[in-house]
Amino acid sequence: MTAADWKTWLAAARPRTLPAAVAPVLVGSGLAWRDGKFDARAAGLCLGFALLVQVGTNFANDYYDFIKGADTGARVGPRRAVAAGLVSPATMRRAMWFTLAAAFVCGLGLIAWGGPWLLVIGVASILCGVAYTGGPWPLGYLGLGDLFVFIFFGLVAVDATYFVQAGRIGLDTVLPAIPIGLLAANILVVNNYRDAETDAVAGKRTLVVRFGRGFARAQFGGSLLIALAIIPAALARLDHCAWRLLPLVLAPMAWRHARRLKHETTPAAQIHLLGDTGKLLVLYAVLLTIGLVR
Repeated sequence: MTAADWKTWLAAARPRTLPAAVAPVLVGSGLAWRDGKFDARAAGLCLGFALLVQVGTNFANDYYDFIKGADTGARVGPRRAVAAGLVSPATMRRAMWFTLAAAFVCGLGLIAWGGPWLLVIGVASILCGVAYTGGPWPLGYLGLGDLFVFIFFGLVAVDATYFVQAGRIGLDTVLPAIPIGLLAANILVVNNYRDAETDAVAGKRTLVVRFGRGFARAQFGGSLLIALAIIPAALARLDHCAWRLLPLVLAPMAWRHARRLKHETTPAAQIHLLGDTGKLLVLYAVLLTIGLVR
């Protein structure tokens, strides 16, 4: 494989979206550390599974969006491998299934910690990754992508990571999962905000297409408010610990992101905001984890 081939596949993996896989594992492991239950092997397997599912989902999006006509020459976002003719549809489909199969094998290792019921979560995560743009009722085309991301990259990923290490789930583990899911969904909001016109032509009825950019900005800002103010305050009150307020230091950055979503209209600026939204998620996860283990 040439250097150009590696660059093509790296771009197809969409590195800007990978923080959505890393952040919940970090927070879930931080919760386990707080309770003296951290297990590096289980955490490593969770991270491997999450990254592989994210990359496999991105490959699926590349393939199915091309097949369904959502990725065309009129698209303003980053170049997609199949649509650009860099990878054949058949090759991308094989890469998708290979990556998701590797995720399944990685997830099997977690049964030793969490029991066979984890198979249900693992299979559901993989199938939803494909169903986001594939199958007869693609989630992303029905406007359900944001909900899918919130559930699987927030509630499920954080609490499953914690459960395989600590063996329980409670209010104190669900609350930190909420902002992670919301901020992960904000990555999708920025992506769909940019692609609203071409998505509408292709019949991809994202929330931005259904309700407009004003709704998307309200969703984006509301998620930031909940993540940066409401949840930290609730955790600080629940645990009687001011360290839970640490993510509040990101408020100025979040405010700038909300303004950029409204005012920056060029494709390059919106692509840059997509990457910065992912960085905010990682920074939030780091600060929240520090606040949890203090």
